[in-house]
Amino acid sequence: MPVGSARAWRERYETPAASAVGVFCLGRAPTGNRQAPHRRATLRRMTIRIGIGGWTYAPWRGTFYPGKWPQTRELDYAAARVTAIEINGTYYSSHKPATFASWAKAVPDGFVFALKASRYCTNRKVLADAGESIARFTGQGIVELGDRLGPILWQFMATKRFDPEDFGAFLKLLPASQDGLALRHAIQVRHESFAVPEFVAMCRDAGVAIAFAQSAGYPAIADVTGDFVYVRLEDAEERFVAGYAPSALDAWGARAKTWSAGGRPEGLPYVEDVVPPDRTRDTFVFVINGAKVRAPHAAMALIERIAP
Repeated sequence: MPVGSARAWRERYETPAASAVGVFCLGRAPTGNRQAPHRRATLRRMTIRIGIGGWTYAPWRGTFYPGKWPQTRELDYAAARVTAIEINGTYYSSHKPATFASWAKAVPDGFVFALKASRYCTNRKVLADAGESIARFTGQGIVELGDRLGPILWQFMATKRFDPEDFGAFLKLLPASQDGLALRHAIQVRHESFAVPEFVAMCRDAGVAIAFAQSAGYPAIADVTGDFVYVRLEDAEERFVAGYAPSALDAWGARAKTWSAGGRPEGLPYVEDVVPPDRTRDTFVFVINGAKVRAPHAAMALIERIAP
């Protein structure tokens, strides 16, 4: 099965779970109750999910979480107000299957977790040698998330340059599924050498998404290469209550809708002048880094803007 197999992903999402609050859905309404972790479904729909990075952050206590809110219930609180969370802890260490299962049980229907892949997979000189680390990461128990598992983000250091042969070998190592559960992959590169047609074509052929990161410090690539879109907004400002000016939030909300509908937002940095196939796409937007204290409010403001 090829990397990022669309067929495998369709099989995984044939029956949608009920919508989480703030999830903008395209297509037929949900018909069933929450799925068991490994159960396959019968109908797929496209969504926009908007969220934050993690849920444990001291400056959010009193600014996002209510005063004296139990730290053991912070995930519950966050998951009721955003529709996705990118987990950064999986980048630094592995976790037990029971931990992933507990996260899945703590969130509402329709909510997903994106996982940042282990640094041992991406922070290496020769990417072609990452097979064992990749297998260890995907095999640690992430399948316990079941239908709460969103894309896996493979983030590379800013010093990592594009080596076509080595990077192509790395993409071939990414599994399309793990223990029967379909996987989706997003690639975040942060060196200008990747802003070339060869890299974009390579990702498109592999069926992986190039993560679009809006950041003042790194070059961005907006080309759509997968059957979903992965966006990281990394430039929030503390001077705005919601991290961004209202006009900027309006613009990002409109772009999310355009991506989800199968379009190509104008005014973004594209490597190729290629219009992606006109089909709906799952779209994931994370407000992360920048003025992190503002991230939850920015995410909630975006959710309001994409509501039907």
